Amino acid sequence: MTRPFADLHVAVLMGGLSSEREVSLSSGKMCADALEGQVARVSRIDAGRDLAQVLADLKPDVVFNALHGEWGEDGCVQGVLETLGIPYTHSGVLASALAMDKDKSKAVLRAAGVVVPGGGLFDRFEVARGHVIPPPYVIKPNAEGSSVGVYLVREGEPPCAAPGDAGWTWGEQVMVEPFIAGKELAVTVLGEKSGPRALTITDITPAKGFYDYEAKYAPGGSSHVLPAVLPPHVFERALRESELAHTAMGCRGVSRSDFRYDDIKDDLVLLEVNTQPGMTPTSLSPEQAAHVGMDYKALVRWMVEDASCPR
Repeated sequence: MTRPFADLHVAVLMGGLSSEREVSLSSGKMCADALEGQVARVSRIDAGRDLAQVLADLKPDVVFNALHGEWGEDGCVQGVLETLGIPYTHSGVLASALAMDKDKSKAVLRAAGVVVPGGGLFDRFEVARGHVIPPPYVIKPNAEGSSVGVYLVREGEPPCAAPGDAGWTWGEQVMVEPFIAGKELAVTVLGEKSGPRALTITDITPAKGFYDYEAKYAPGGSSHVLPAVLPPHVFERALRESELAHTAMGCRGVSRSDFRYDDIKDDLVLLEVNTQPGMTPTSLSPEQAAHVGMDYKALVRWMVEDASCPR
């Protein structure tokens, strides 16, 4: 980008086609509001399948991608933006597609030396019929975010019937991983020109015992402690592994790595990398940025200034 920041026309993509639509609308509204008064023009786009034509008509200088989930976060929209040649925020086609596929991203992270959960992909009907691994374990769609479609099966419980339901819409195979007891941790990374920089670590305690969709986005659904109270060697390792994951996956802009830490066994395990972290009132990345001195408007500005094409 060669134009001064104050002269930019920024199109903010929100909404979209996925099960995370409501989260995206919240993220997009807040990001667009933060840009008002900072740039010359903000266009708010509820993204649909006519997105390419809408953007071709608008001709924005930058696209701020506040979409979440399928289509908006999995490389599809990124491919549209690459084709149109419009600078955009967050990760590019490959990193976005890779991070959305839990099985493939785990393979890349494992090869880079990052500790990831065991388990694997199983037929959804097989999972519904019986225990494919010993409980406790977690069932999740292979290509969804925001804890959509996630179930915890505890010791002594029967198999979870949900993946076998006719209304299951999240793929014929599901990821099943051993449940890791302990702390739920998150680390935001900024992909700066000098290299990725992990901001801090948040320790998340869900109000109802499991960090599901409601715990992530409902007011009061979880409590956040930052910086997390951890042994120094664990704190440092989580920061460095988040940076390593950002690099190994080829992420750009902002990413967030989610961990579980078993403080009894001293095991730190990276669950997944999110290439487009939420920007809602309860989201972790804006909270972490504020903790290190970057308020919401400054974070959004950094993301726009970091935009480019190709990514």
